[in-house]
Amino acid sequence: MPEVTVHDDIAAAPLRAFAATLDRDDPEPPRGTAVPPLAHWLYFLPVHRQSEIGPDGHPKRGGFLPDIPLPRRMWAGGRLEWQTANLLRVGDEARRTSRVASVVNKSGRSGELVFVTVVHEVHNAHGLVLTEEHDIVYRDAPRAGDAPAAPIAAPADAMWQREIVPDDVLLFRYSALTFNGHRIHYDRRYVTEVEGYPGLIVHGPLIATLLVDLLRREMPQARICKFDFKAIRPSFDGNVMRVCGKVESDTVSLWAQDHEGWLTMKATAQL
Repeated sequence: MPEVTVHDDIAAAPLRAFAATLDRDDPEPPRGTAVPPLAHWLYFLPVHRQSEIGPDGHPKRGGFLPDIPLPRRMWAGGRLEWQTANLLRVGDEARRTSRVASVVNKSGRSGELVFVTVVHEVHNAHGLVLTEEHDIVYRDAPRAGDAPAAPIAAPADAMWQREIVPDDVLLFRYSALTFNGHRIHYDRRYVTEVEGYPGLIVHGPLIATLLVDLLRREMPQARICKFDFKAIRPSFDGNVMRVCGKVESDTVSLWAQDHEGWLTMKATAQL
């Protein structure tokens, strides 16, 4: 598989905007400040020209990612491992190398599914910083009569929990931070009339970030060395969502649930 390498300077300004978006009162990040877990998603951003954008707001199909004709695509989950002796820091000159690791076709009750896994490696001047496996799912458009997947009840034994109302402003700000043009996160007419969802979809990476943010609030001295997450069910704007967690030895179980108590994402952080 071909590789793509993107270079970036790790600046402080995105981290200031990141903290504000998460409603954190973090100090100014001077040169040498470690980039918080999952905040590397603010860097190495795609900068496709406007003429290269497709009807869903993503870059047109083909190029680095395979040209899969299914109309709906979303971030399905991922697995990350940090080199805790070498963290990404403000002031670093860094690079990210990416390759498509696998393309898997499946059939579900809602039609055809294609799972694409992309592997990213981030390096700074001292070597490898983190490795990430990023799962993308492509799926059919909704069909009349399709039965929705059975929801899963969220765990009821949280040690920590925080309620958040993901409104359209929060979704817009996170889209802006990550230069994400996907219309399902800000274009209500498109997401309801074209893709058939009941509202704006909360970004999977934003939910994962809110789970890690919960851990950071509750255990500010903890160092995460591994993190994996899986999207279970979409979350939509305007409804209360809850991020939850509990400590289990040297790991922390984290999950998100919607206003009806259904599990929307599950994750594990290894400390």
